[in-house]
Amino acid sequence: MMNQMTKARPRLLAAAVLAALTLPGAAFAQTAKERELEARVAQLEAMVQQLVTQQQQTDTVVTEVRTAQAAQPVAPAVATGTGAAAPIQATTITPGANPGTKFTVGGMIRTDGLVTKTTDGDIAKGTAGRDFYVPGAIPVGGDGPDTYSDAHLKFSRLWFDASTVLDSGDKLGARVELDFFGGALGNSAATNTYGATLRHAYLTYNNWLVGQTWSNFMDTNALLDAVDFVGPTDAVVFVRQPQLRYTNGPWAISVESPETTVQPFGGAGGPAPARVIAGDNSAIPDVIARYTHKGDWGHVSFAGMARQLKYEPVAGAESTDTGYGATVSGLVKLGESTDIRYQVSGGDGIGRYIGLATIQQDAMIDSAGNLDALGGWAGYVGLRQVFTPAVRGNLFYAQSQWDNDTAWTGLGVTRKVHSVHANVIWSPVPKLDFGVEAIWGERTLESGADGELMRLHTMARYSF
Repeated sequence: MMNQMTKARPRLLAAAVLAALTLPGAAFAQTAKERELEARVAQLEAMVQQLVTQQQQTDTVVTEVRTAQAAQPVAPAVATGTGAAAPIQATTITPGANPGTKFTVGGMIRTDGLVTKTTDGDIAKGTAGRDFYVPGAIPVGGDGPDTYSDAHLKFSRLWFDASTVLDSGDKLGARVELDFFGGALGNSAATNTYGATLRHAYLTYNNWLVGQTWSNFMDTNALLDAVDFVGPTDAVVFVRQPQLRYTNGPWAISVESPETTVQPFGGAGGPAPARVIAGDNSAIPDVIARYTHKGDWGHVSFAGMARQLKYEPVAGAESTDTGYGATVSGLVKLGESTDIRYQVSGGDGIGRYIGLATIQQDAMIDSAGNLDALGGWAGYVGLRQVFTPAVRGNLFYAQSQWDNDTAWTGLGVTRKVHSVHANVIWSPVPKLDFGVEAIWGERTLESGADGELMRLHTMARYSF
């Protein structure tokens, strides 16, 4: 209707002009003048028709754009400040992925500040023991007490995750996670630059997992709420490595990368080669099975491991031994605001699975050059108390002890490490944590000599 009225306007205008010419007082108009007015009316009619055509073309383009936008997938929206929501993007940011793939990114910014006192010399600058609690790095028999401070952001983290449910119902997933604990690329005097480190990189297909992540021998749900990066390092099972894992209900079975660490004959008190030497990779992967039972009260988990240890100092002189281990761990709720977390592990040849492989080794070398699995046990227990929605605290103890044969290892190897931790963590808003933790740790050698560490560890962390 509007377009018809618009088209009729030039004709009405022309008629009005002609009518005006016939009014009384217009009789003096000359024939030439009438022709001039008619020409101008025709020109005006052509201009109006051109404007109508342009408007119709604009309406068509707008309709096509709106139709195309309606066919696009719905994108996440953000508030514009006026109550409306605008799309962040028009299409997926993973165009090469399967249709319907959900892509997420997250991480945390974390700052650690530490003041440390050791009784027998200082921990070497630039080593892991200056960044978090590493009991195997506590100096013993050094040149007296020393106090020093450190600060870093190496445990800041970034991760990417993709997940898809196919039309067939099959579930696909992938994750890549990095931190910046990859060694210094600058110096603490100026740039404090550190390299990115691969933490996790794996894919999942229904019940299967392939790639690098936490070992199946490790119960991440029983980890303590620590300010220190690990916490009960003396005793915790803490390993990330390549693996193939199958999970079905409470059961998880995995085959994982084999690696053997070896204490040489003579141990830490012996001559070269190095005090701790690398073994070899067995042809047989470490085999681990775990069963977890969950309830409203918490959970309990049992895991067992069998592995082959291998050492080949020279070609053709291969020596092997069998390693095995078991661990029991869990969390018990004592009400809405209190819980206990624990883990106890033991076996032969499990040294690299305990405390980031920094305390003891998997095996010893005897006088004949043969490999012998090293036995030991480790355990921790911790109490977590939530005082208010914003404040919580933790108190925990950890210990591990090892069965060195001193005739082979000497008296300079670690026999025992243990520690006590107490912390308070304040979260003024969700995802923002400020924490302080007091740590006392001790390392004892087979000779009976020991060294102590006292540390105040602070942390600020924002997770996103």
